[in-house]
Amino acid sequence: MHVLILGGTTEARRLAAVLAEQRPGLRVTSSLAGRVAEPRMPAGEVRIGGFGGSAGLADWLRAEQADAVIDATHPFAEKISRSAATAAAEVHVPLLVLRRPSWVPVDGDDWHRVDSLPEAADALPGLGRRVFLTTGRQGMAAFAHLKETFFLARSVEPPDRPLPPRLEVLLDRGPFTLDGEREVLRTYTIDVLVTKDSGGAATAPKLAAARELGLPVVIVRRPELPAGVTVAEDVPGAVGWLDALAADQS
Repeated sequence: MHVLILGGTTEARRLAAVLAEQRPGLRVTSSLAGRVAEPRMPAGEVRIGGFGGSAGLADWLRAEQADAVIDATHPFAEKISRSAATAAAEVHVPLLVLRRPSWVPVDGDDWHRVDSLPEAADALPGLGRRVFLTTGRQGMAAFAHLKETFFLARSVEPPDRPLPPRLEVLLDRGPFTLDGEREVLRTYTIDVLVTKDSGGAATAPKLAAARELGLPVVIVRRPELPAGVTVAEDVPGAVGWLDALAADQS
């Protein structure tokens, strides 16, 4: 049985490691987009680079005789998720989406939900003037027009241009700690946090640090998943789905 795992997320790497250790009879290929110069490599076979849209992915699934696809990409990787759903349906290969749950507010949170990065930028003038921007290196153009706002942007690699004129960049990779996030917010006198609803524990400490300091948080909602896809929220759920699929095919 040949399984294709899409994505370089923590969950994707964890799933590849579990399958390599616990399901040695499976052939597992992990596909990374290639946007990070030095990605953390998963266990098993790895391919790097795009497929060329849904048609290219469908061709790959046929050529490699894939029996299942697990889309474990980032919750905001909308394009590849659509391509995966289209290609899997075309080739009649079962598809599972592995998505960590969304963050849920608790008492003391001051969250402002928006649907896009431009909407996040529109919300900022009324919330603060010193922004901790943790939305990744892409999409900075949405904030470039805010010339009076200071931005502290954190990303794994330098962000794409155009950029806000008052910008400082922290090159760092999670997971992050609560103490570390407190230090960042205090050192840079941040008064508002902007993030995407990525979910998961690796980057959640910034939300707790913002809560402690009473800071508003602008959160970009996730894009909708393709209609009709099966979803697992964690690695054990994905392994269980694969086991049931293998049993059906045997």
